[in-house]
Amino acid sequence: MNELLTEARAWAAADPDPQTRAELEAAIDEVEKGGDAADLRDRFDGTLEFGTAGLRGALGAGPNRMNRVVVTRAAAGLAQYLKDTGVTHGAVVIGYDARHNSDVFARDTAEVMTGAGLKAYVLPRPLPTPLLAFAIRELGCAAGVMVTASHNPPQDNGYKVYLGDGSQIVPPADAEIARRIAAVGPVNDVPRGTAGTVVGEELVDRYLDTVADLATDGPRDLDIVYTPLHGVGGTTVQRVLESAGFSEPAIVEQQEQPDPDFPTVAFPNPEEPGAMDLAMALADARGADLVVANDPDADRCAAAVPGPHGWRMLRGDEVGALLAHALLSRGKQGTYACSIVSSSLLGKLAKAAGQPYAETLTGFKWIGRVEGLAFGYEEALGYCVDPEHVKDKDGVSALLLLCELAAEAKAEGHTLVDILDDLAARHGLHATDQLSVRVTDLSEIANAMQRLRDNPPTTLGGLAVEGVDDLALGSPELPPTDGLRYRLADGARVIVRPSGTEPKLKCYLEVVVAVTPEDGVDAARIAAVGRLDALRDGIKAAAGI
Repeated sequence: MNELLTEARAWAAADPDPQTRAELEAAIDEVEKGGDAADLRDRFDGTLEFGTAGLRGALGAGPNRMNRVVVTRAAAGLAQYLKDTGVTHGAVVIGYDARHNSDVFARDTAEVMTGAGLKAYVLPRPLPTPLLAFAIRELGCAAGVMVTASHNPPQDNGYKVYLGDGSQIVPPADAEIARRIAAVGPVNDVPRGTAGTVVGEELVDRYLDTVADLATDGPRDLDIVYTPLHGVGGTTVQRVLESAGFSEPAIVEQQEQPDPDFPTVAFPNPEEPGAMDLAMALADARGADLVVANDPDADRCAAAVPGPHGWRMLRGDEVGALLAHALLSRGKQGTYACSIVSSSLLGKLAKAAGQPYAETLTGFKWIGRVEGLAFGYEEALGYCVDPEHVKDKDGVSALLLLCELAAEAKAEGHTLVDILDDLAARHGLHATDQLSVRVTDLSEIANAMQRLRDNPPTTLGGLAVEGVDDLALGSPELPPTDGLRYRLADGARVIVRPSGTEPKLKCYLEVVVAVTPEDGVDAARIAAVGRLDALRDGIKAAAGI
């Protein structure tokens, strides 16, 4: 206990933030008076791990939280890595969203970069993550930092790092940066310079023009409801839609302005139950054609469509298929890629159009690096439709392309669902779902993975397991990662892996059901629901979760 208190006092003495310093001093005082030490122990139970997602965690004092000390050390480690790899006078561009302390962490990062002899450019205000990815190559920078926790809960923040190619870091750069962060001495000894150069609005305008230029001439009659989910996408999306010729969308008023507390949603993630309820209610009242949404940093895009039983969310794989169909129909050449947990339908669409197809590990840090990429997506609502300018997921450009496709379909008397039905009739109905188990004890995830490896199932959901890929072993196509892929009869599959950003075990399910002329797509959808339910029960039992 004395060792913990000594460490905590030393941290508090060096903390430049009066708020977190006071918070930590109060926790120390509580323990010194004989109170519960659990909170203090957790704050100093290791450090936030710097990996391929950078940093992400709850705000607060201590090395196991997101705060100015942790961010300063991360920036110093990144600066040292850049200098050690030959970037002695280059520039780093820094963006930030509207979460608590994002602007503060951005300023700290800029001061550390200039203190290290590098140039620092800072985006002019809270802006979408894809704009930061665009800025890296547009400004010729050696690296970029985005201060965001994306769609995490309100108490979190994060730190995402890109290198000069505009892609997120991957091994071994992440480990090399982490090693230099660990070597940073006392935070008060880290040299600091100016707060860098604030980039002018003309950079934002260039991004908006670049996105709007993706649109082709075509119908624009579409009643759109949009929500930025209290994030930074609102103004950006409105300007892009206007530039592309669409009427102003109806915006969910309660969620229009950036708000780091996200008061109307339990989780600011359009995939979470309830997050889209206000948008769909507004769309129902208006008789709108389409609901579109971004997550808080606008790198993801979600959509909902009307149906016979009310509005329904499109799954990420459905949006991915629609966007791929749109680009293939335009004749866009290049490799079409998705993560291994995304639907196998993309491979069939690419093959039918004579285009290359690639699978990657989960995350745009891998998808963005696919050679000759024309389009990339992952089922978690991430889409890259313009890799020439943004080698990352971009919820703004994806939203525009989806609206354009919906308007074209409407002009022909069809809907996005009609397009999906047509794709299913041609290639089979590819239905996907996910089982996500949140844990409080991370050992539960490791134990479940070990059970699956020790006692591999021979059937799942009544389908024979025809092959098992232990992704931890790697392959010529994929680097090693902790995960298992079960290849099942009839084209079905199950993939199990720990989440990279949350305390969850994730199971990704897919079934393929042939569509017959006699029964049609609706019958295939009903059959798919039963098969997915059986797969979900099967993997839960096998993993013991």
